[in-house]
Amino acid sequence: MSVSLQKGQKVSLSKDREGLSKVVIGLGWDEVERKKGGFFAPKPQPIDCDASALLLQNGKLVNQKDIVYFGNLRHKSGTVQHMGDNLTGAGDGDDEQIIVELDKIPAEYDRIVLVVNIYQAVKRNQHFGMIQNAFIRLVDARNNTEMCHYNLTEDYSGMTAMIFGEVYRHNGEWKFNAIGQGTNDPGLGELANRYIQ
Repeated sequence: MSVSLQKGQKVSLSKDREGLSKVVIGLGWDEVERKKGGFFAPKPQPIDCDASALLLQNGKLVNQKDIVYFGNLRHKSGTVQHMGDNLTGAGDGDDEQIIVELDKIPAEYDRIVLVVNIYQAVKRNQHFGMIQNAFIRLVDARNNTEMCHYNLTEDYSGMTAMIFGEVYRHNGEWKFNAIGQGTNDPGLGELANRYIQ
């Protein structure tokens, strides 16, 4: 049964799930319908949200290669894989997915932070107040069963990036923390800088 999480809530992924080895992290969002301008007004550009995973060691990002995103779809360890970029967020279900093989993640990595930023947000004058129905969910890849789901319901107007949540190792077990923190970082590089030593 899927657990619906609130902001800041933590849940064990391995408890009651013996042998859990692989999870699919689904992230989704929809664009708020925007008013059309005048007859000759330019058509608004679609909002391109990009999901990324930052693999941390002792809570820090130590290497640029530990960022899994549309430009680096597979972590060097082979344990975290981004399934590709969705340019518009249109349609139902997950817009982007990241697959994590929990049982094979090298021991030095203790945390995987899941972030989403709006591509060229500043240039396009876009922000998360123009996004609705944002969520992150974790699915047991063995049987495609959703384990937990977190809907981001706050007003994130003015925010150009978002820390959705994190999967982390604690006392030998994997847990998930629903974060839902908006930021003003203009891109993935600035988001990643938050975790550099």
